[in-house]
Order: sequence, then structure tokens, then C-alpha cells
Amino acid sequence: MSWEVRMSSSRKVPYYYNTQNGQSIWDPPTELTQEELHALPGAKKYLLGEGGRPAQVRASHLLVKHSGSRRPSSWKEAKITRSKEEALEILKGYAAEIDGSPEKFGELASVHSDCSSHANNGDLGSFGPGQMQKPFEEATYALKVGQISDIVSTDSGVHLILRTG
Repeated sequence: MSWEVRMSSSRKVPYYYNTQNGQSIWDPPTELTQEELHALPGAKKYLLGEGGRPAQVRASHLLVKHSGSRRPSSWKEAKITRSKEEALEILKGYAAEIDGSPEKFGELASVHSDCSSHANNGDLGSFGPGQMQKPFEEATYALKVGQISDIVSTDSGVHLILRTG
């Protein structure tokens, strides 16, 4: 087998490298079965965690906090008083404006997210199981790379999540 899994130093996500011809691709080689992909050199380290899930994922989010949030304050508001229902309506408006566009997602996250990750267009970096609140983790792992979640509610507030790796 001429493929192996390597980690991109710039994107911090795994990619597939063909050792025979030097070709690099982001998506799994179509000629390989799931079992063959998991048997590739580097797959255990970079692709698989418990239960065959990726060891890590990368995501961005757009967070709207509300008065019931764990910490109802943010970089742009010292005291957040909106209700959860109001936060949901605001986030639904952002979701409609984003309309599946990762670029628009980043633009809106940089201006409107109540998380300090707004400075990086909502990018949270890579994380593994147990590092995020359970609903957030489960939603992120359920997404495909490039896909945006429905609204996810956690103790921090309500989120839209874009899986980036």
C-alpha cells in the first residue's frame, strides 16, 4: 500500500500522502475501503480515537450567551441580560445569513460571537473527547468537515458550530 496518513503542520489536520508518487490529498483515497484506511501507517495516531472516532476534531463556533449562561458576560457586554429565547432568535438570524457559507460564518463570528475566539473568526483549534461540554463535543463529532451544525445549547449559551478538521 502506497498511502500513509500524515499531519499538516499548517492546517493541523491529517492528510493522505502517496509515498510512490508524492501526491498529497485532504480527502481519503477513494480506492481504499474503511478498513484499509484504518490500517494505513499513521492512521491510529492521526485519525482514530476511542470507538473509531477521530482522535481530535477542529471547529469554529459562533456563541450567543444569555442571562442563564454559566458566565453571562463577554468581551463586548459586561452583563448579558437577554433571555435564552432571545439568544435563540438572534442565532437563528445568523444561521439564515450564513446559509452554509464557512466564509460568512467566520465573518459573523468575528463580529458577533460572545466568545474570545471571535478574534480568530470563532476558531477554537483542535480538541479531543472530554475537552468540551458534552453537547458541543457530540455535535462537532457528528459533523463532516465543512459542515455547520444546527443550534446547540450548552451551559455557555447557544452555538452554531463549523467543523473545520
